[in-house]
Amino acid sequence: METVVVTGGAGFLGSHLCDKLLSEGFKVICVDNLITGNINNVAHLSVNENFSFIKHDVTSYIFIPGKVDYILHFASPASPVDYLQLPIQTLKVGSLGTHNALGLAKEKKARFLLASTSEVYGDPEIHPQPEDYWGNVNPIGPRGVYDEAKRFAEAITMAYHRYHSVATRIARIFNTFGPRMRAKDGRAIPNFIMQALNNQPLTVYGDGSQTRSFCYITDEIDGLLKLLMSEENEPINIGNPEEIPLIEIANEIISLTQSKSKIVFEDLPVNDPKIRQPDIKKAKEKLGWSPKISREEGLRKTIQYFKSLI
Repeated sequence: METVVVTGGAGFLGSHLCDKLLSEGFKVICVDNLITGNINNVAHLSVNENFSFIKHDVTSYIFIPGKVDYILHFASPASPVDYLQLPIQTLKVGSLGTHNALGLAKEKKARFLLASTSEVYGDPEIHPQPEDYWGNVNPIGPRGVYDEAKRFAEAITMAYHRYHSVATRIARIFNTFGPRMRAKDGRAIPNFIMQALNNQPLTVYGDGSQTRSFCYITDEIDGLLKLLMSEENEPINIGNPEEIPLIEIANEIISLTQSKSKIVFEDLPVNDPKIRQPDIKKAKEKLGWSPKISREEGLRKTIQYFKSLI
């Protein structure tokens, strides 16, 4: 039985990865300091003899006894609300945390997958965003703590691959949604759903014309694991290329929840990207992956989850 370490394994993406890996016959070690993760996301796995949880901050040395075959580095605040409140922690986990996780991969001769982000493209000047686009990032803006942490994480990952011959993979993850997102996550879909379910005004920033591309969680996990098992060392976009203005997603959620909510507009945050759409040609060609779940189907499942929290 092969062993997988998932840092940030009690978070939204990490916990779904733990579920999928266990179902595929792996032994899973979940490492999380719970700064933004939630132990309830993996509580149901405690009865599985192939699952273990270690509460630990990966910005400190990571000790894992025994054999490790794969390391999936997903530890990081990932919502603008989180990384604006936790700027130093975000920078540290992207730099020191990635360094420590790569050190573990080197020690164990394990394959390493980095959870990078579409935020490395910043407010893009090329649309849609291919992997060979270097981005348009403000390094000293309030979002820079996340953008630059992930850009550094990619750089050190490639350095470990080139210098230490560590088998590395880099996933540039675009907006993902589904069950286990936090009610107060701060991102558009959980915000809109919770506001709609409570018949509160939906808060749209700017005029709502800025676009995003939303991938349902099961599709995202499928793409990530296909990348992990591939031989692709350079970054690959994993996301849904179906682009939609935020004002439209807000109206869709009002309709699907049969809410009485109205839409209110607030100022656009600093350096908020105006467009965001992955070019997934590389994922299709190299991994044989593309998303399957429609936005409506994903939204219905996600709304049911948030209903259970109220």
